Amino acid sequence: MLASIEKGETVMALKLYGRDPLKMFEDVFNDKVSPFFSSMINPAFKVDISEDEKAIYVSADMPGMKKEDVRVSLEDDVLCISAERKQEEEEKAKGFHRIERTWGSMSRSFTVGENVDAENISASYDNGELKVTIPKKEAEPKKGKDIQVK
Repeated sequence: MLASIEKGETVMALKLYGRDPLKMFEDVFNDKVSPFFSSMINPAFKVDISEDEKAIYVSADMPGMKKEDVRVSLEDDVLCISAERKQEEEEKAKGFHRIERTWGSMSRSFTVGENVDAENISASYDNGELKVTIPKKEAEPKKGKDIQVK
């Protein structure tokens, strides 16, 4: 679409399907526009995190995953949930033989802070949902030190 040109000025407005052409590929990888492409770029799973005075609760949706393929770890105040999916489907019939394979790994990491009881973290996996409970402990007071001024 060209705008009006007045007295030697060139004013041009280009629109393609109502979008700025410089941003025409911006939404291709947006999961609201194309879940297939966004899952290839960011194959992460969705999580809900809540907290009360006793614990931090993480609930992760991981449909189609096997319990054996899910790993939960805590290192340096960072909780990491990861999983790897390997699936092979084979179908043989008269006149054709089809094999499809899918695989991929995904992970999410969250900083949980220093006041968690790392020894009593629990995790359970049932029907495509991982639930992690991270109990809290009393925060240890920071120890101070007087420094002599010379």
